[in-house]
Amino acid sequence: MGLHFFKDCDKEWELIEKGISRKIMGYDKSLMMVKVAFEKDAIGALHTHPHTQTSYVASGLFEVSINGDKKTLKTGDSFFASSDSEHGVKCLEPGVLIDIFSPVREDFL
Repeated sequence: MGLHFFKDCDKEWELIEKGISRKIMGYDKSLMMVKVAFEKDAIGALHTHPHTQTSYVASGLFEVSINGDKKTLKTGDSFFASSDSEHGVKCLEPGVLIDIFSPVREDFL
């Protein structure tokens, strides 16, 4: 498989907090993709980090907050959180986010 291909079936879900699990699906020093599964009512608490982040709603329904601005996003929608912006999500229907970070989130490794 090497460092170029990451098969979902070869990855185990890592429980990161109640109702939220993740799989790191690919990375190098400058970029990282992470698949994050949420159970209904799970909360990705408001937080900041120096990484730029964009996230794609692969499934489900989420209330997303970025710097106090809240929107409800569904499958096919996305959001962008610039470096050090305060952001978080609440899962309204079970779902999956695909998070992309730049640079790599060393704290996830």
